[in-house]
Amino acid sequence: MNKQFHQITWDDARASWQALLRLAGQEDLGETGDLTSRALIDETAIGHAVVVARAPGVLAGMPAAEQAVEYYDPRLVWLPEANDGDLLEPGRRIARIEGPARGLLAVERPLLNVLSRLSGIATLTRRFVDAVAGTPAVIYDTRKTTPGWRRLEKFAVRCGGGCNHRTGLFDAILIKDNHLALWGTGVEGMSYSLAQAVRRARQFIEIHMPEPQRPDVLVEIEVDTLTQLDEVLPSKPDVILLDNMTPSDLRQAIARRDVLSPETVLEASGGVDLNTVRSLAETGIDRISVGALTHSAVALDLGLDWLGLPG
Repeated sequence: MNKQFHQITWDDARASWQALLRLAGQEDLGETGDLTSRALIDETAIGHAVVVARAPGVLAGMPAAEQAVEYYDPRLVWLPEANDGDLLEPGRRIARIEGPARGLLAVERPLLNVLSRLSGIATLTRRFVDAVAGTPAVIYDTRKTTPGWRRLEKFAVRCGGGCNHRTGLFDAILIKDNHLALWGTGVEGMSYSLAQAVRRARQFIEIHMPEPQRPDVLVEIEVDTLTQLDEVLPSKPDVILLDNMTPSDLRQAIARRDVLSPETVLEASGGVDLNTVRSLAETGIDRISVGALTHSAVALDLGLDWLGLPG
């Protein structure tokens, strides 16, 4: 079986969201709290509201929403009516919230912000996944994420049916052209091949990584041409990233891989969008990484409808 990058679960994302929640609370409530609610809403008032989808999409972020409700007012009751990964239609109820009206009003915006952002990513991911259905290709994300939100956004990709590429610089080796350009800087007359870079990376893992982690650390290398591919295949990296190659190039790359290193996974990347992803997938490529999943997703339109008193 091919080695896999770590796939983000909610347990991986929980700490990031807890830190973001503290920041969200500081941004919204400051030192004085919600002035409008303090001025107009009795502190004993109880409210009842529902979170509703206003546009079609894929739901993501329900654990984050529940934690937001608890953080803003532990007396609020969160009653989910949908699950992450569910397909939503306009009007679909996602959850009910009951409890102190001031707390409900305070949590409304951060609650909708996280659900809308993550559901937008899950929705776009599902569109890419559906676009390659019936082919061997699997859709992967990238590190083109919002600072602080990476694990949350990668969790949303999984809710949409996609897979996670490396989480950060710490959990996989990905050798790119800049690494090769800088490798050996200051050593006159030295030049290094792609295959040497792969071998050097494996030696580093063997020497410096703790024994339990070694088998899980992937070595991936980026190539721009078929000539570079031919050079690196004999070193048998775990993954080769084929950057900005045409469908014709990808087919040739797959044929060469099948002969020289069948166990190596091939990944297509570079400027992939919904207009091009199908043609890439139909080449037989193993993986397609798409930065747009996280950097270009549009927030899903969700709303909170006030129902008044519980009952």
